Amino acid sequence: MTETKTKAKASSSAEKDFVARLADVGEEALHRLAELPGGQRALNAVNDLRARVDELAKKVRGLDALEERVASLEKEVAALKRKASSRSSGPS
Repeated sequence: MTETKTKAKASSSAEKDFVARLADVGEEALHRLAELPGGQRALNAVNDLRARVDELAKKVRGLDALEERVASLEKEVAALKRKASSRSSGPS
């Protein structure tokens, strides 16, 4: 049982080491990119793109609620049309 815990801890620390190294490499790459001519503009463009994608994602999530409301309103309109047509076609 302790052997399993030891392996799990080793695996966990290996994953943390890998993630930490990956984060360090990513940060280093961003710093190098920023130092290149036009690199800062590229980073700003990527950040702006990320912000726009986030805004778009929020709007798209709101579409589901709107679709449900439209479907509900369509059912109500159909029911009102049925009532109106049954009144007009009935005996006067």
